[in-house]
Amino acid sequence: MKVTIRELSHWFYSPNKEPLWVFNNFSLNIDSGEFVVLLGPSGCGKSTLLQLLAGLISPCQGEILIDNEPPLASQMRKHVAWMAQKPALLPWKTVLQNVALAQKVNPQNGRMLLPAAQLLSLVGLQDFADAFPLTLSGGMQQRAALARTLSLSAQLWLMDEPFAALDEITREELQEQTLALIHQFHPTVIWVTHNIAEAIKLAQRVIVLSQRPAAIQAEFVLPNEPRDELLYAKIAPTIRKALHAKG
Repeated sequence: MKVTIRELSHWFYSPNKEPLWVFNNFSLNIDSGEFVVLLGPSGCGKSTLLQLLAGLISPCQGEILIDNEPPLASQMRKHVAWMAQKPALLPWKTVLQNVALAQKVNPQNGRMLLPAAQLLSLVGLQDFADAFPLTLSGGMQQRAALARTLSLSAQLWLMDEPFAALDEITREELQEQTLALIHQFHPTVIWVTHNIAEAIKLAQRVIVLSQRPAAIQAEFVLPNEPRDELLYAKIAPTIRKALHAKG
């Protein structure tokens, strides 16, 4: 799904009624099937942008289109999936039931959906289908959340620091798992992170945002070469410099 953001301005009001500008005349285009990572300082508006794209909040000014439709229309068609840092699984339901529930409460018209059991196999949880979330490790809970993200065959994935709370080994395993799934399903992905290494490993394009009101500080199109330590050593210093630049 193609994402178009044109001249977006958005603000919230502080307790003293002064506007807090998150975006001011912000524009961005993302091609269908592209994997874009957003980097930026805390509070600059990355998560707010995902909420706007998901249709959870409406922009104060400007235009957001997903395949030439407003975000709310894409959300109503179940074309948008969201995955956050916390898995938000229902503790009284099994892993299988959590994944199946997303399909049950979001019936599709004519769209073929993979069975919940098959989705668990895709994320390596086939042996834990009957387990309850609180009996699983954090990484396994996020695998279950990833299966739920896949459950509606959404074409746009909004990923809000989904692996930030995990240890390094588990995080790397899930990054590899996610890349394999993306190569299989070919969604458009917008991924928020504070981790430069994660951005380099996953993204086709890295966008560095400035302090609020967020503007595009720098943009990096990553080459199609092995995402190894050599590539990291070559690109990371430039990304880090842009991340710490002022204005």
